[in-house]
Amino acid sequence: MPSLKEQVAAALSKLSMPGTGKDIVAAGAVSDIYEKDGKVMLSISVPADKASRFEPIRAAAEAAVKAIPGVVKATVALTAEVAPGSAAPKAAAQDHGHGHSHAMPAKNGIPGVKSIIAVASGKGGVGKSTTAVNFALALSARGLKVGILDADIYGPSVPRLMGLSGDKPEVNEDRTLAPLENYGVKVMSIGFLVDEETPMIWRAPMAVSALTQMLRESAWGDLDVLVVDMPPGTGDVQLTMAQQVPLTGAVIVSTPQDLALLDARRGVAMFQKVEVPVLGIVENMAYFICPNCGTHHDIFGHGGAAQEARRIGVPFLGEVPLEMKIRETSDAGLPVVATEPNGPHAESYLAIAGQVLDTLAGKPQRAAPRIVIE
Repeated sequence: MPSLKEQVAAALSKLSMPGTGKDIVAAGAVSDIYEKDGKVMLSISVPADKASRFEPIRAAAEAAVKAIPGVVKATVALTAEVAPGSAAPKAAAQDHGHGHSHAMPAKNGIPGVKSIIAVASGKGGVGKSTTAVNFALALSARGLKVGILDADIYGPSVPRLMGLSGDKPEVNEDRTLAPLENYGVKVMSIGFLVDEETPMIWRAPMAVSALTQMLRESAWGDLDVLVVDMPPGTGDVQLTMAQQVPLTGAVIVSTPQDLALLDARRGVAMFQKVEVPVLGIVENMAYFICPNCGTHHDIFGHGGAAQEARRIGVPFLGEVPLEMKIRETSDAGLPVVATEPNGPHAESYLAIAGQVLDTLAGKPQRAAPRIVIE
């Protein structure tokens, strides 16, 4: 019996590629087909100047894949090759099933979700995901119903941080995905659908389509806050989220060093351009206390994020130390806010969550927390 991938390719080979005299598979328009537990994802490359005409083919391909026995969910995206110096077509990537493109999106809310907060950074390696997870847990510890969406399609780490590595979400009767849950927080991530070591070699439209499905086709239920762990940088996925999702605001994570702050500045500017409020900046890895001698070390400099927040007129939410305990618990799927809620490390995240909630409630800002570990 042919494999599911072979069945998908056979179904797609019945669809012709206009202007080539070939089917879309023979024409080389179909990307690598990804299949896991009955969930199929692929993209179709089309001419940039004719992208809008290929939506019927995309829809037909998705319908053909869904009709294959054993397929529980299908995602087909259009990828438009844009020649150097030319403008990207507005209809190159459709938000399938919602009737609008990523270029001119409508900010439709998520049913049952009151607020959506993005946790973002201008670059990778600043501890954004660790901050996002502990921030979400801190909001939950304050009595809110919280979920977290891992929007880092190319480097999903939330499953491991939340102690859910290897677990798989179930598909409900209405064909929505049931988020997994741990520590009282609902979680959805592309990392649940792929192996940890599988590289996500997807073009931006494919990543955006997968992210849109996880966001809008997950059974979140009633949430006070959905925390979105954004991918690092200011590319297509970040811009689409900012334009398409009614974000309540964004929290920017940076280290104190100048290079990280330059990138954080770009992240702030992106959210400001798309009129998403910046709720504040967190200085992560702010300092290191030697466990042997107790000496304070500013490994990446100190105070840069606070100074940057003052410069651009956004709240400084506080600083989190470079601390082995935070790293160890994160690697083990035992985030400090959940497993050591009364410890000094959890205190920093709880204080940051309090700062954000005060901002959302219109209350005066408290002094940003500075937690010193002796």
